[in-house]
Amino acid sequence: MMDAKDAAQSQNAWNEEPYEAWVERFGAPRPAAEKLKKNPATKLYPIIQHFGDVKGKRIMNLMGSNGIKAVALALLGAKAAVIDISQGNAKYARELAEEANVDIKFIVCDVLEIPKEELYPQYDIVFAELGILHYFVDLKPFFDTAYKLLNNGGRFVLRDFHPISTKLISSRGTTAKVRKHKVDGDYFDTSLEEKEVSFAKYLSEGIVNETRKVYWRRWTLGEVVTAIAQAGFMIQLLQEEPNLSSEVFDKGIPKTYTIVADKL
Repeated sequence: MMDAKDAAQSQNAWNEEPYEAWVERFGAPRPAAEKLKKNPATKLYPIIQHFGDVKGKRIMNLMGSNGIKAVALALLGAKAAVIDISQGNAKYARELAEEANVDIKFIVCDVLEIPKEELYPQYDIVFAELGILHYFVDLKPFFDTAYKLLNNGGRFVLRDFHPISTKLISSRGTTAKVRKHKVDGDYFDTSLEEKEVSFAKYLSEGIVNETRKVYWRRWTLGEVVTAIAQAGFMIQLLQEEPNLSSEVFDKGIPKTYTIVADKL
C-alpha cells in the first residue's frame, strides 16, 4: 500500500516540468491551437464514438492532463471541464484554450479531493483515458467520484491500456517484422512499481530531475469492471481493442479496452 511519503512524491512529480514537456511534444499553445482547430475530433478518436453529439453537453475529463481533449471538445461545442493535480498541465491547457478562442474549466486538485462546491451531479459525460487507473491503490473512490459528478442518465466512459499488455506480456522491437512478445509477467501481481512520470520522455535530454518518480498499481480487467459496478453504474459495454495504430503490429494481442457505463 502507498504510504504518505510515496503519495507526496507522486504529487510533486506532476508539478515539476509538464508545461515544458507539452511544448516540446505538441508545440507552444498558439501553433498547437491552430493545428487543433483544423480537426478537433481527431484528438478524441476513438473514445468520441461513445459520446454521441457533444454540442451543448457538459463533459468532464478526469485527470485530463494538458487539456487537449477538453479544448477539442469545446471546439466541437461542448462545455468542457478538466480536473487534474498539475499546475503545469493547467497552465498549458488554459493557454491552449485561449489561443483556440474557447472556454474550458480547469480545476487544479487531487481527483479524490475535489472541493465540495464542485462535487455534485452536473455533467452529462465524465471520462478518463489511457494511463489513469494505475495511480490508485483503491479504485472505488475514483469511480465513486465519477458517479457523484454525473447527472442521472449521465454516461461514464473509461478507456485504458489492457492488462494483458501491461501486466502479462512484454514486447520488444520497433517494427512488426522484428516485434517479439514474451509472457513473463504475473497477471495477479498487486505490488506497487516505481516509475518515471509519463511526460518526462518529452523533455529535453539535458533536463535532469530525480524527483520525477510516481508509483503504479496495475489492475486486472476483472477488478476494474467490478469496481465500476460497485460504484452504482450500469455497464453497457466492455470493448477490448487491438493496437489501433497498425493492422499487423502486435496482431492478436489486446492493447486497450473501453468501458461505457451509465448512471441510471
